Amino acid sequence: MTLAASNRSPILRVAMSRDDLMMRLGVVLFAVVLLVIVGLPLWSLLAKAFEDRDGKFVGLANYVSYFSTPALFDSALNSLHVAAVCTLIVVPLAFFYAYALTRTVLPVRWLFQGISLIPIFAPSLLPGLALVYLFGNQGFFKGALGGPIYGFDGIVIAQIFYCFPHATLILVTALTTADARLYEAADALGASKLRVFFTVTLPGAKYGLISAALVVFTMVITDFGIAKVIGGNFNVLATDVYKQVIGQQNFSMGAVVGMVLLAPAAIAFLVDRVVQRKQVALLTARAVPLIPKPKLGRDLFFTAFCTVVAAGILVILGMAAWGSLIKYWPYNLSLTLANYDFTNFDASGWDSYFNSVEMAVGAAVFGTTLMFVGAWLNEKTREFYLMRGIVQFLAFLPMAVPGLVLGLGYIFFFNAPNNPLNFLYATMGILVVNTVAHFYTVGHLTATTALKQIDPEFESVSASLKVPVWRTFGRVTAPICLPAILDIAIYLFVNGMTTVSSVIFLYSSDTKLASVAAVNIEESGATAVAAALCIVIVITSAAVKTLHVLADRFLLGRLQAWRRR
Repeated sequence: MTLAASNRSPILRVAMSRDDLMMRLGVVLFAVVLLVIVGLPLWSLLAKAFEDRDGKFVGLANYVSYFSTPALFDSALNSLHVAAVCTLIVVPLAFFYAYALTRTVLPVRWLFQGISLIPIFAPSLLPGLALVYLFGNQGFFKGALGGPIYGFDGIVIAQIFYCFPHATLILVTALTTADARLYEAADALGASKLRVFFTVTLPGAKYGLISAALVVFTMVITDFGIAKVIGGNFNVLATDVYKQVIGQQNFSMGAVVGMVLLAPAAIAFLVDRVVQRKQVALLTARAVPLIPKPKLGRDLFFTAFCTVVAAGILVILGMAAWGSLIKYWPYNLSLTLANYDFTNFDASGWDSYFNSVEMAVGAAVFGTTLMFVGAWLNEKTREFYLMRGIVQFLAFLPMAVPGLVLGLGYIFFFNAPNNPLNFLYATMGILVVNTVAHFYTVGHLTATTALKQIDPEFESVSASLKVPVWRTFGRVTAPICLPAILDIAIYLFVNGMTTVSSVIFLYSSDTKLASVAAVNIEESGATAVAAALCIVIVITSAAVKTLHVLADRFLLGRLQAWRRR
């Protein structure tokens, strides 16, 4: 037995070294791909900020000009103000909604949870359009807010709708991991419910609260669609980038504003990373799951609270849907489907919608393949620490980069005449690549989390049987991780349908997307048509997500039956 093992070991070592070499080459190739789609565009943006309109190096002159221009500097202060206010409103609201979903006995909990996710399926400009119908100059409740909706108030209200589901998802996860023994001990010691809340519940969810706050802050400060639709004369950084690039063709100053926009997002990301490293496990092997028990007063209060919040979400969505069916607001309120005949209002007509579907499918297929294979290479490669560290850094970088900033970097990098990848510029391909790069981090984290759950013994056994690593990947790793792979694909599809900021600079007349067409149509004054296009996007995204849920429940339930054994 020992002799046989001894005779096999040289062959085994050769096979393992060959597999290791292939994996390392794969990691290097993967690092190059990430460098091209993330690193080099950002470097091009940084370099452009130090050049004048003619491409000559001018040092810090552009930054001096920016900070000495009161109107531009005020936009940065406005962005910080809006982001801070929205964070202070959204996080407590989402926390109590998540608390109701996880710690109380709610009737139709699934319905409340589903309604809270609706804004994820909508482009960011949809709540802005709905608020125009509700509180605009000709709205149902005009003057109800004590002033015009266009500006600070409108942006804040729309951002609450837009950011709420993202904060809720984070906080539901944070509140789900609770140990019932802590609450039993608190009851045994006679602690009041209020004291238990402040000494047990809040400390247990503090890292989730911090992460939710940073996510909301970053989303608000980098969003373009809402500020474009309902911002009025209230300028923010995101709209300033658009005005400098599209309005004034001042790419150098646009790059400077982009770098200023990048700074708070990057700081928020770094803080979040530091916070996550300090987080410790709250659910141990000995923990007892916390199952809420019925309590009439508490359950009634949170049911009423969730009903009010869910009603607010449905009102905004319903108002946009109703507005899309109105003949001529506010003078002729009869219903019509004419607003859905996009050919009468935009040269691309329905083509923009089909472009969005094509781009979203392309991003889902290409992005999911790249993310999962890349995460697998980086996770399963032995040693090679420096290169794997570079890959990890490049994979995390997009999370800190606003879509507008990345899109601007793509202009400077891919449109450079000496770039061999110049052929991608103004094509559907660059929209797919940009969307994948913009949303790369979440997909990479999802794939990495799924891969970490697979016992390394699978690879060891395959190596001992001299099975090539790629065959193990195809027959074992990918099937086991199929739920995570589908999650990544749906995530990319939905974001591909709804994204505005990352692609606003990159489309051509042949590749205009539905979300961009909605912005252009709204600019022309056809608010109802823009709302109609947003509703079509919502329906498409929700339908695909519904198919995903059904597939997960029925198809994957059979293919992944081994998980229940």
